[in-house]
This record gives sequence, C-alpha cells and structure tokens, in this order.
Amino acid sequence: MRRIFTYIHSWLVIVALVIFVNIAFTSSFAYSQSDTTYIHLLRPKQTKNNLKNNLHLVLPPLKPAVISTQKVNVYKPDDKLLNNVQVFPNPVTDEINLKYDLSRYSNVTIKIVDVLGNDIATLFSQRVEPGEQNFSYSLNSKLSRGFYFVRIVAGTESVIKRISVL
Repeated sequence: MRRIFTYIHSWLVIVALVIFVNIAFTSSFAYSQSDTTYIHLLRPKQTKNNLKNNLHLVLPPLKPAVISTQKVNVYKPDDKLLNNVQVFPNPVTDEINLKYDLSRYSNVTIKIVDVLGNDIATLFSQRVEPGEQNFSYSLNSKLSRGFYFVRIVAGTESVIKRISVL
C-alpha cells in the first residue's frame, strides 16, 4: 500500500512541477492575446521609456568633430616591461655602461652577481620612469678579474647579462 501511495504521490509532484515551470515560462511574456481581449500578466508591456531606464550602460555624451590629442597607454598583460638590455663594453676594464627600455613606471634594481649567484654589489635601486634609460658605473678595481653577471630586475621581470672583467 505504501509503495503505491509513494509512486502516485511522486507522479503528482512531478506533474505539479511541470505545470509550475510552464506557468513560469509563460509569465515572462508581456501580455497574452485571446480573441480580442488582452490579459496583462505579471509585467506591463515595456515601452521605450521603460527600456531606457533598464539600461545599465552609461555612455559619455558624444561631441561631433572633436579630436582628442591625449595619449592613452593601454596595458596588456603580455607586454614586456624590460626591453633591449645592452651591457657594454664587454670585456669591462674600468667602467660599465647599461642601456635598457622600460614600457611603464617600475622599480629597477641593477646588481652584479658572481658565477655562484652571490650578490657582489648593488649598483642601482630606484623607481624609474618609462622610456630609454642609460646607466654607467665606475668599477675602479672594485671587482677582481673574472666572469660576472649583471642582473637587471624591473618589477617582476629579470634580465641577466654576462660580463668579463679584465
């Protein structure tokens, strides 16, 4: 007896759910027409004034024939921050010159590292504006003869160049 009651009860619940879903979908229409009578359901018919108020996008007013001369920098996540890194002269005797390009403002750190990865000297550590940058540093026998690396870190990017000191 219980099994039959549960079976019939579950079918009644499914049929009631289907009817409810159908009514919900038909109520999304603005109005329904039968013969010559219009029956308004849940929402009144939307007019142009109602549609204007429902827009969530606000656009600035447009002025025809106005040309803007303001530069806009568009940051793309795949753009490189540090470009065209050059270290010269190589081999170095008394002065090292660096040249690099930055695409936007960033903190720049320039270090000299030995072959084992130990920091020997920090040459530069400041916030730098975008554009081409030149940097020169006088060694004056601060480094012994051998191979070293110059590490330039800008933001999260790093470039390492090998130099030899005579």
